[in-house]
Amino acid sequence: MDKLHAALDFCIRHQTILGCSVVSLLTAVSERIFTSVVFKCPCNSGNMLYGSIFLIVPAFILLLLGCMVQARTWRLLTGICSTEKRCSCSPWRTCTRYRCVLLPLTARALVAPLTWIAVALLRASFYECAASGNGLIKKLVCKDQGQECPNLLLKIPCNEKLSEKVSSEFLSLQAQSQLIGWLLITIITTVALISTCVTRCYSPVSYLQLKFWKIYSKKEKELFEVKAKEHATRLAEINLNCFFEGTDPAPFPTPSNEDWRNISFLYTFSPQEQYYSMIHKYVNKNRGNSVRFGHRNQNPPVLEFVDEASASESGF
Repeated sequence: MDKLHAALDFCIRHQTILGCSVVSLLTAVSERIFTSVVFKCPCNSGNMLYGSIFLIVPAFILLLLGCMVQARTWRLLTGICSTEKRCSCSPWRTCTRYRCVLLPLTARALVAPLTWIAVALLRASFYECAASGNGLIKKLVCKDQGQECPNLLLKIPCNEKLSEKVSSEFLSLQAQSQLIGWLLITIITTVALISTCVTRCYSPVSYLQLKFWKIYSKKEKELFEVKAKEHATRLAEINLNCFFEGTDPAPFPTPSNEDWRNISFLYTFSPQEQYYSMIHKYVNKNRGNSVRFGHRNQNPPVLEFVDEASASESGF
């Protein structure tokens, strides 16, 4: 039982890394199945278009899906075009603020598409098909090789033995694809490491306070779901009882539109105020005050690595 608790604790603490790993694994398996079952290079003048579509289009679709499944995307967009916000917010300030949130959101959404491209390049099928119809590759490979070379190059994806006849001095299309794939993986890993190090180095909070912040953020979200469900259930019961019994509703306090709006803003960190979320900040202010906390954009958005454990959870 202790081992099970230890395993669960490990999964919870590292759920972001494990989640990205699972997404990458599923994407790699999907690419393998997709290549074996669907992909069939035409081996003619349409090679470039066909191979490029299979390499890029699925990656773009995965990017869109990655943005769609993140709750932060919808929290960012919900109500952004309302008349009230258009009148009260500066477009430049809003864009600057949202850009800080969109960057980590996009980085998380890029996990699946970059995995697709990297795995596809290592397998080389898509690149080999696309490159065999590329005009620049034809000029490089078929230089001084005769008139038959371009036609043979188009047939390489369907017959690997033709690769030896085309050119022995130039890297094969498969080798080119694999080199580009490893280069892409190296660049992604390096950028991810540097970004993480820079973000942690500029953290305005200490290591242990950061751990406490993560715990608080996780527990607040769990309790919010429970309390919201209880409150909504109770309100629904009162309204239905009044409807069917023909009675007047008893007083039942519920957050106002302004209350919901105040806690729905993206949280901003301020060194002068020790708050850990918008709810924490709101309840320590005068409840019902008309001050719009979300309009104070001089502070940076909440640290991405604080919210990383729950950024993919839906609804909050």
